[in-house]
Amino acid sequence: MAQSRNTFESRSSLSAGSRTYDIYSLPRLAERGFDLGRLPYSHKILLENLLRHEDGIAVRAEDVEALALWDPTAEPSREIAFMPARVLLQDFTGVPALVDLAAMRDAMAEIGGDPARINPQLPADMVVDHSVQVDAYGSEAAFFINAEREYERNRERYAFLRWGQVAFDNFRVVPPDTGIVHQVNLEYLARVVWSRDALAYPDTLVGTDSHTTMINGLGVLGWGVGGIEAEAAMLGQPISMLIPHVVGFRLHGALPEGATATDLVLRVTEMLRGRGVVGKFVEFFDDGIAALTLADRATIGNMSPEYGATCAIFPVDRETLDYLAFTGRDPQLVALVEAYARAQGLFHEVGAREAEYSDVLELDLASVVPSLAGPKLPQRRIPLTTARETFASDMREIFDKVDGPSKNAMHRWEEEGGDSEGVAVSTLAPPRAKVKLMARPGDGEVAGDGGAIEVELHHGSVVIAAITSCTNTSNPSVMIGAGLLARKAVERGLRARPWVKTSLAPGSMVVTEYLKEAGLLDDLEALGFHLVGYGCTTCIGNSGPLQPEISQAIEEHGLVACAVLSGNRNFEGRINPDTRANYLASPPLVVAYALAGRMDIDLLTEPLGEDQGGNPVHLRDIWPSQEEIRSTVRSAVKTEQFRAKYADVFHGDERWHALETPASDRFVWDSGSTYIRRPTFLTNLLVDPEPLVEIEGARVLALLGDAVTTDHISPAGSIKKDSPAGRYLMERGVEVRDFNSYGSRRGNHEVMVRGTFANIRLRNRLVEREGGWTRHLPDGEEMTIYDAAMRYVEERVPLIVLAGKEYGSGSSRDWAAKGTRMLGVRAVLAESYERIHRSNLIGMGVLPLQFEPGQSAAGLGLTGEETFAVRGIADGIETGERLEVEATAPDGSVRAFGAVARIDTPVEREYYAHGGILPYVLRQLRGR
Repeated sequence: MAQSRNTFESRSSLSAGSRTYDIYSLPRLAERGFDLGRLPYSHKILLENLLRHEDGIAVRAEDVEALALWDPTAEPSREIAFMPARVLLQDFTGVPALVDLAAMRDAMAEIGGDPARINPQLPADMVVDHSVQVDAYGSEAAFFINAEREYERNRERYAFLRWGQVAFDNFRVVPPDTGIVHQVNLEYLARVVWSRDALAYPDTLVGTDSHTTMINGLGVLGWGVGGIEAEAAMLGQPISMLIPHVVGFRLHGALPEGATATDLVLRVTEMLRGRGVVGKFVEFFDDGIAALTLADRATIGNMSPEYGATCAIFPVDRETLDYLAFTGRDPQLVALVEAYARAQGLFHEVGAREAEYSDVLELDLASVVPSLAGPKLPQRRIPLTTARETFASDMREIFDKVDGPSKNAMHRWEEEGGDSEGVAVSTLAPPRAKVKLMARPGDGEVAGDGGAIEVELHHGSVVIAAITSCTNTSNPSVMIGAGLLARKAVERGLRARPWVKTSLAPGSMVVTEYLKEAGLLDDLEALGFHLVGYGCTTCIGNSGPLQPEISQAIEEHGLVACAVLSGNRNFEGRINPDTRANYLASPPLVVAYALAGRMDIDLLTEPLGEDQGGNPVHLRDIWPSQEEIRSTVRSAVKTEQFRAKYADVFHGDERWHALETPASDRFVWDSGSTYIRRPTFLTNLLVDPEPLVEIEGARVLALLGDAVTTDHISPAGSIKKDSPAGRYLMERGVEVRDFNSYGSRRGNHEVMVRGTFANIRLRNRLVEREGGWTRHLPDGEEMTIYDAAMRYVEERVPLIVLAGKEYGSGSSRDWAAKGTRMLGVRAVLAESYERIHRSNLIGMGVLPLQFEPGQSAAGLGLTGEETFAVRGIADGIETGERLEVEATAPDGSVRAFGAVARIDTPVEREYYAHGGILPYVLRQLRGR
């Protein structure tokens, strides 16, 4: 670590436990006349970061002063550099990052530099958690079958990761089937306070997954970035940022009986998304913090991307220290965390002075009620009391946006007297599909035909119920709650409906240990919630296929089938191609909906089923009390479980060690590989960047509306046989059963570019149907977006994308930017952007333009059939500069208007001038 200039003479010593450390003291800085007590917790961490990295270049003394004198009401304008202590990766985003690093070594050699300079300068951990799919479920063998299939599909990727472990310094991998990255980070990797060479400093990080913010619950400042930003950070580049607004969120009171941490986070998400916190820090304060367990806080921090905040942090307090000790951290570390936090003014005590905030929201925890979120947005909260009526009213909107059988079903519904206002759909809406399935244990009466059972599906049938995702499986209270509810249901003779695909995918092996200790795993399994894997599974679209008979019935009858999951994402087309309505819920409610088997039910008044005596069983009859949950958590969750399961977390099983890996510092690319290929955007680089040029004669590749997420843009989920990516794989001899998912093939740009903008729910207004389609202009021929883009490339026609508000919200998928660039898109013109995707576009050399306030594509009368020119680029773009745009319609008329270049910092300007962040870093490293 480079020595700080220490202009403010803040370096001092700290005794903690049995050791003495050097620190950069905030109280020492305060002695210079700065009132640091008014600063939010997060800004104190940033301030220490500046003191420690002050070098006169990236960090100057005036940067320290600017943050120390921060005005919470001023519009962010001051740029500072942030140097995280470490980088966190998961395999979907981490594999392409590692591919880029391997390609950068080759590119460095080709421009005359030293390839060894391409090496992580910061500790980097990758957790392989995004590749397991729910192929098997509902049996004790499910975990082993899914793990075996995972290795069959991903052997080449995993061998590449093992090569990276050896080829790069400061790079560790947690092997597959161990846990979810954020839960492993929370329970093991995070330190809260880091020490290196006797210097102690806050544990900060950036991660290649947007839910890196889960660690904010532990008092650790970190957030999600794109893979390309993470690569730059690993290579020693500071992260440039404007000093952000900090929104204070006052919590008081305590959660009422029946409400869970999931219900709380859905309420918080609704409130913050409504207030508008994109690009801002959120910080929780006041005495209500003490009423939340560390796991509850992590649940809230986890969903920061869903409300758009950069981070959502809690301060260090006694609960933090207790959690560190309980999860098996070294006592010396716990002593250091307490001593450091108290010495730096980072330790929260009841009644402590409140910081100053840019804005303040307030929530009485006692007002939280059981809720869902859906059917396609995580911020759209639905109180459980209105879930049935809300689903019915959502039906019309769902039908209005589809064609084919579903549209016909809506027409039949209307003809037969259906009413979408507050009516239970299943009682009115045809069609009803009768399906024969093979009976499973506990399915009840068997209808003959070799063990088949006949079931009936309709609009609102729940076909997936998944306890999944880091958001909730890291929280013992909701997991134990689900197990207790399952136990009570089994005792009353209830079973999950036979058409529901049930699964349990915890975030760490500790979860199954404490469920076993409590005797609850057997009860969950009795309802079909068998362990399917330790990974993200359903939450990221790895839900696996439904039974063929169910899929066929949904497609043939146009049914609006539903999924209920304890995750954080429910965007269109994400969870499963057969489910149009996806709902986020607490694990206990996931179990409840598996018992009910339908969304058009009022769980508060209607029975879930009948007991052995034919008596109705309601949700209230089997819902566990808070005291039942707390006492079970106290008796079943133990420190020894954490120590045992994390003792060999980096070791892996025999399959991991059997992988063959090349022993070379530069990767040997296999031209026949369909998983790992050298990306073309890192080939043929010049020593100096090419001059910037204006955009002339550009065509619109896609005309999009509001809330287009990175799930719509970046390839995700399964690969269809008749898609451009499917055809590419089949041409190379890959069978359909071995297609795997887009996520698993992120190391192959040929697959990924073919899947960009190919989401089955994308609505490009240049065409009349859903999916990855567009019209090639000016001839108007309809074709896939990929095929049109390639034709435009041949014709040397630049491309732009037009979009509405909140463009690029969702996961921090760098392929949403990489694929956009590789399709030939030079600029995106949107009404507003989510933070990570805007940054990623610049990182790939794509210009993010924003309509001026009050303007939009529709408001300007743009149809997408125009040709566009963007001028003011060639002379270099200043931050926030207004550029001139001209749109020429087919009849020759011209519409001229201004657009703001969303290049927000001087460093981003440099990235754009170099054609992206990776070429910039390469040239910088070569020149050292």
